[in-house]
Amino acid sequence: MKGFSSITRAGALAAALAMPAAGLAAEAIHLNQASVEQLVQLDGIGPVYAQRIVDYREQHGPFDAVDQLDDVNGIGPKTLDDIRDQVVVKH
Repeated sequence: MKGFSSITRAGALAAALAMPAAGLAAEAIHLNQASVEQLVQLDGIGPVYAQRIVDYREQHGPFDAVDQLDDVNGIGPKTLDDIRDQVVVKH
């Protein structure tokens, strides 16, 4: 970082380390175990959609794949793409 003071370099490094990597959740949310409170942490998922995910799981059984979220009313391809890296299905 030629041309920057050591204070500026240290501040830039600290800011970069404090930011999470884009598109990566700190810990993926397990769709078959997540509560409404956990699901609302996902990008673009509010309490209504979170409840729909839980209701779908209760009516149809556990999710077999993340792509199955597309079957939940209101969750379309864009929302699925937005949250795909934030959720996981474990068997």
